[in-house]
This record gives sequence, structure tokens and C-alpha cells, in this order.
Amino acid sequence: MRKEHEEFVDSYAEKLPPTVLTEIKETAPSNLTKEQLTKMMDEIVAAYDYARVHPGECVGLVSAESIGEPGTQMTLNTFHFAGVSEMNVTTGLPRIIEVFDARKDISTPTMEIYLKPSHCKDIESVRKFAAKIKETTFGELVVEYSIDIFNQTLKVKFSKGLLEDHGLTTKDIIKMLKLKAKGFNMDQTEEEIIFVHKGKPEEVKEVYALKEKLGAVKIKGLKGIKQVLPVKREEEFVVLTSGTNLKDILGMEEVDSQRTTCNDIYEIYEVLGIEAARQAIINEVYKVVEAQGLNVNIRHVMLVSDIMCASGTVKGVTRYGVVSEKASVLARASFETPIKHLINAALEGEVDYLTSVVENVMINQPVPIGTGLPSLVTKMK
Repeated sequence: MRKEHEEFVDSYAEKLPPTVLTEIKETAPSNLTKEQLTKMMDEIVAAYDYARVHPGECVGLVSAESIGEPGTQMTLNTFHFAGVSEMNVTTGLPRIIEVFDARKDISTPTMEIYLKPSHCKDIESVRKFAAKIKETTFGELVVEYSIDIFNQTLKVKFSKGLLEDHGLTTKDIIKMLKLKAKGFNMDQTEEEIIFVHKGKPEEVKEVYALKEKLGAVKIKGLKGIKQVLPVKREEEFVVLTSGTNLKDILGMEEVDSQRTTCNDIYEIYEVLGIEAARQAIINEVYKVVEAQGLNVNIRHVMLVSDIMCASGTVKGVTRYGVVSEKASVLARASFETPIKHLINAALEGEVDYLTSVVENVMINQPVPIGTGLPSLVTKMK
């Protein structure tokens, strides 16, 4: 675009937002005449004004209806993820409820790990990476336990194949168990480890307690990542996981930290902050809406997400979250547990200024929305 044209576009700075002006400069043809450019700019301003929300428009209500109405007709089935039965991920209405309630424990935590270009092209290096991050516990490698009560020993036999797959030896495992097996002497052969109790022979249950405790000890991998699955997406391989550990994954050098995500909103909030959590809520809800083939404008989802994150922490749309912060007693009482709210308000002597919709409906006044906003003032002679 020519210099004088750019200056002319900049003169609209008060009428249009900067992103729109930048887009015009990048996409407008350079051979426009001054008249054509003026006409184009005036039409863009008109279109922008038409798209803006009217003063007094009840955006919350419109958003609630726009998400709720298609949500009612949403099919309630849970789709399998990418046609792979191992990675069963909650979708549909249950997932939307999970996100909007801001649940701490979600039913199917998963991650999508994208790798840097040098690591994601051939399947072997991706498989190696996947095996490296999968949490492997002591119990998974064991074929059999045998307890000798008389000599108070516990003999653990390992699967040779699994040890080789993970690149481990019984020596490595003994190093990891030093702290866990206090009070026991350890011997090892190629496939076995023998634990001998140092204490008195009466303490029979010590050996049993050790067997139970050892099963859950993490030998390698990252805590929380239960299953891994490399899948091909277009030109590259992506690792899907069951279970999440965003903090440790983002610290690994093979991982492309810009694109790697997980579906646990609280974890994203703790690792990347509130703005990332807001975006994650939008993405998660929109993913479900699109998968079901529904047509919900993203702005409605953005509004709900903004309200959930406005206080600086993630708050669900529940009586303990967003609703508990409402200034109006009557609005809180209309949602759930009314008697509790009214008694507490009476004890504290709260005042309700009737600024929003619900409380005005309750006491049969015009609602301060749309045409209810302006009030007429007449001068009587």
C-alpha cells in the first residue's frame, strides 16, 4: 500500500481498532484510487458499527441461551479419540459441564505433546521419547513375588524382556530402592532381587508391608503419565498421553513448548498463568461444540471464560465459584440454597441495590436492560 494511502487509513484510528487497520493495510490492493479507498473505508466503518453490541444489550443472557440451547440437543455419547480405543476422552455434554464447573479432578486427563522438528519426523525417535516419559512402576516389571516367612526374605523375579525394553538392569533398580527398603539387605542376580530382613524374626508383617510398598515405586518416566500413544498428524508425529504432567514435559528439550497442551484447566493455570487458562477454557469448550457439529459463536464462549477468570483465579459457574461473588443477595439466593443466603445477608445487614436482572424480576420492577436503561425526565410547567 502506498504511503499516502497508509496515512489516510491511519486517520480512521478513532473509528476502527488497530487490528482492523493493520489488516486493511496488508490486504488492500495497491492500485486503488482515493475515491475507491474512501468508499471502502466508509463501508468498513459502517460494517464495524453494525457488528458492535448495542448499549444496554443483555450479553450474558444471550450467551447463556446461545450455549444452552444447542447444549440441550447435544448428543450425550462419548466419542473415542482419533479412532483409538485406548485413548477414551470425555466429550459432549459431560466435558462441557466439567469445564464450566472448573472441576479439580477431571475424568480423562490427557496431553498432546508436540515435538521439535528434529525429533518428530521418524517414528523410532518418537517411540523412544514416548517410552522415556511413560511412568513405569516397580510392579509392572515384576513377574512373581515369593515370600519365605521362615527366613524372612522376599524374592522378586523380573521380566527379562521388559527390563531390556526399558534399558534397565537389576543393579539400577537396587539403586532406586535404597531409600524405600530400609531395614533390608538386598542381593541381586540377573533377573531377581532378594530382600533379607535385618530385624527380629517375629516381625513377619514387615516383609508383606515391603512387598505392598514396592509395587507403587516409580522406576522411570514422569509422574502421572499412565499411557502414551504416538499418532501421525499430517507430516509429523504427536504423542498423546493419558494422565498429565505439564510442568515436567515443558522442561524437556525435545518438546515444542509453544504447541504442547493438556486438557486440565487447573494445571494450565498453575504452570502458565490465568491468561493461558482463559484460552484453554475457550479451546476446550469450542472443541466439543465443533465435534458435535453445533453452531455457537465463539464470542459467547469467550464471555463465559472471561467471567470465570476475571478474579485472577479459575472459578467455576457454581454456587461456590462465580455465583458466590455476586454483589446482590437476591441474585445469589435465586441460584441455589436461598435460605442460607438470605439468613447470612440478614445477619450481616447487607443492602441490595437492585442493579441487575434477577432481583428486579423478583420484585416486579422494569429490568435495567435495553429500553429499561434510560429514564425519562420531563419538565412540568
